[in-house]
Amino acid sequence: MKGIIIAGGLATRLRPLTLVTNKHLLPIFNKPMIYYPMGVMQKTGIKEVLLTTGGDHVGHFANLLKSGDEFGLRLYYAIQQNPTGGIADALALGKEFAHGEKILVILGDNIFNYDLRGVIGRFEKQKEGAMVFGIRMPTESGQYGVIEIDRSGKVLSIEEKPKHPKSDIAQTGIYMYDDRVFDYIRALKPSARGQLEITDLNNMYLKNKTLSCELIDWWVDAGTSHEELLLANQQVAKLIREGIL
Repeated sequence: MKGIIIAGGLATRLRPLTLVTNKHLLPIFNKPMIYYPMGVMQKTGIKEVLLTTGGDHVGHFANLLKSGDEFGLRLYYAIQQNPTGGIADALALGKEFAHGEKILVILGDNIFNYDLRGVIGRFEKQKEGAMVFGIRMPTESGQYGVIEIDRSGKVLSIEEKPKHPKSDIAQTGIYMYDDRVFDYIRALKPSARGQLEITDLNNMYLKNKTLSCELIDWWVDAGTSHEELLLANQQVAKLIREGIL
């Protein structure tokens, strides 16, 4: 299994902090934000990781992370030509890198402490499918995608930033896909925002009844606002002091 970290976008909501560098290089307590998804990849046992970002900042990541040796990884880089093209557009850059293998995808501003190794083991044994990760939290703000599941945990629907959410499960930026993902991305149409939406991609797997959901217990999206960035620093500092993270 291979890993892909999505670290692009313009992060206009975090300006002026992001006028000079990528948001994923901003500090979260005692290290750059990008170190957290890199650390997750390391803990899972994945050895090869592709980092996708915009052309303006790829040199910043390369100067910091180099070849990935510090994390025991072989790190590759891909440039997303259109930084506003959406997550699925950035993911499409990984087709040759994945080379037919299943992939773990993490958004570079997602910080969590869930051990993915057991889930990855189960997913690798599956013949096909995709998995999304959700967390129970208030979803009325319309800030996140929302996952609806039944009592058995089966995914019933996923909506992107709905005004009237059907559940209290927010879609995190953690995903796993089989090798069909790139064919599905090619079939996507841009949304009203002009982006290839990750929720539309996940709904393709849902339509084919090959989508599952795993719930995690702690997660923070550090890149959506100054408030979330501050919260991430505070929570991460607390967890590190307690030896949890």
